[in-house]
Amino acid sequence: MKKLFAIILIVGCACSAWADGLESLENFMRTVRTGRADFTQVVTAPARQGQSARSKTSSGTFAFARPNRFSFIYRKPFEQSVVADGQTLWLYDVDLNQVTARKQASALGSTPAALIAAAPDLRALQADFTLADAPDKDGLQWVVATPKASDGQLQTVRVGFRVRESATEKSTELAVLEILDSFGQRSVLNFSKVEVNPVLPADSFRFKPPQGADLLRQ
Repeated sequence: MKKLFAIILIVGCACSAWADGLESLENFMRTVRTGRADFTQVVTAPARQGQSARSKTSSGTFAFARPNRFSFIYRKPFEQSVVADGQTLWLYDVDLNQVTARKQASALGSTPAALIAAAPDLRALQADFTLADAPDKDGLQWVVATPKASDGQLQTVRVGFRVRESATEKSTELAVLEILDSFGQRSVLNFSKVEVNPVLPADSFRFKPPQGADLLRQ
């Protein structure tokens, strides 16, 4: 499968002493049970000797239902799908006509997907990540997550939240996901047209391998 899939995969309760970013993460996980958005992803490979850094841009749609169900559907420049149905993680590359199926329980521990969609609560995240507040930037509140496992391909993840407050409530909206892997490759996903707690169709996270596609089980 293409490296694009690896970018997505590699990758208690709050106390009053925590800063705003961590409080936003806790609030997001506690109050946002489903979500839907468009995304643009820019993947930048580190500069090599005699060459400048190279970037690739893709876009698509994202949806999740906590815990353990989500989908990233890439539309441009190539059609690809990453779908977690609660039991199986499906990776589908349209150009290759190839589907890879993995057991979800063993594939999503210390990953960006666990941070924003798969983990049921903050305590579950703390088993796999060291979480730290980061300074506000670009009008967003930030959290830095560092995997506790030292042998993975993921170095750090930064999550940016947009906080909206009214006289009666405070809502937290996912805005940016920044992923740095151990090879120095950086992936930045910006989310737009975000819907918080929408009612999602029952088949939102069902995946059936297309007829004729090569199926690989791992």
